[in-house]
Amino acid sequence: MIFFDQAHYERIVEALGHTGCRGFTAWPQVTGRGTVNGEPHMGSHAWPSLSQAIMAVVPDDRAAAIMERLRAIDEERPRLGLRAFQWPVTASI
Repeated sequence: MIFFDQAHYERIVEALGHTGCRGFTAWPQVTGRGTVNGEPHMGSHAWPSLSQAIMAVVPDDRAAAIMERLRAIDEERPRLGLRAFQWPVTASI
């Protein structure tokens, strides 16, 4: 699960593709604020930026490479905001 400033969208989709992750679900308008720093993303007059979210289920052997690419994107522009979480999938249909 990846939450990020909308400016990161193309780079994140590219990172998923380069690591062999074709499928994902995206939410193009997500609001919120980080727990540590950065500006809120509320889509309002005071805080006009928005976040986005992507959920991708990937094989275990690709997860580390994806997280590494996401970490690099975040480190390049840390004030924009990017958070990624890795959870085990125990079943799917």
